[in-house]
Amino acid sequence: ILSVVSFLVLIPFVPTIATPVNIANLFSNIWPLLAIAIGQTFVLIIAGIDLSQGSIMAVVSVVGGMIMTNEVDPILFQKSPIWGVFIGDKGGLLAGSPFAVPVALIVMLLVGIIIGFLNGFAIAQFKIPAFMVTLVSQIFFSSFAIFLVKSENIIHLPKTFTAIGSEGIGFIPYSMFITGAIAIFAQWVLDRTVFGKWLYAVGTNVRAAVLSGVPSQKVIIMAYTFSGFCAAIGSILYSARLQGGRPTLGQNLLLDIVGAAVIGGSSLAGGKGKVLWTLFGVIFLQLLGNALSLLNVPYFTIY
Repeated sequence: ILSVVSFLVLIPFVPTIATPVNIANLFSNIWPLLAIAIGQTFVLIIAGIDLSQGSIMAVVSVVGGMIMTNEVDPILFQKSPIWGVFIGDKGGLLAGSPFAVPVALIVMLLVGIIIGFLNGFAIAQFKIPAFMVTLVSQIFFSSFAIFLVKSENIIHLPKTFTAIGSEGIGFIPYSMFITGAIAIFAQWVLDRTVFGKWLYAVGTNVRAAVLSGVPSQKVIIMAYTFSGFCAAIGSILYSARLQGGRPTLGQNLLLDIVGAAVIGGSSLAGGKGKVLWTLFGVIFLQLLGNALSLLNVPYFTIY
């Protein structure tokens, strides 16, 4: 209701907001953010938080770039620790290979899953607060991504990869199909599976859940692993759209990710959240940002 009312109220002030081109642009911005926010929703349901999703995106983006880039500027990358090992004069590790994009996508997803698993393992096994674990991950992996490429973007990615972020079937972008599939699967897990019930149980009262036979450690690890996977999906979509492996990708997205889920109705106290709610939270935030941009509000003022 808030999103619809906001949209209708803005039309007299910014008629451009209702044009087909702007609406298409608005929706193209929704899908990558939603993919990441779905993972955050799972973590919030168990009364956790994942501050590391932005840094996971950065590492995943750089790793994908150094596998499949077709061309690298030696002047920019000769001092990089990956020069001569993963990238060189002829490009990335699998430059020009028909397997470059499939392998890169698999590795990118695995990197996100592994980091998410490490977060969950530390939280569940060593009982360290989620805020501290994911804060350390966020600081370390964001710095690690910058260290790998010395703050340079890896460009010249294959067109078959960049098409994921810029093309689609008819007027429906590929990113919508990818995020839509994840959203449907995630909501099915929450509504229809025992694991979904375990998530809500752990978030509502972890002690009661354990006494009821819920494997709380397993649930926590899987929730954070899924969060890492979703961050990797978001990184793929953003990297493809921006046509580069970016070590600063996701740096300014943390508040949007958590904000979208919380505005949508997920509780920071745990035990409450739905993917559909998060979708509306993402739509509202994107609508707000789009309106401020169309109103020509200065960038500094927006922030």
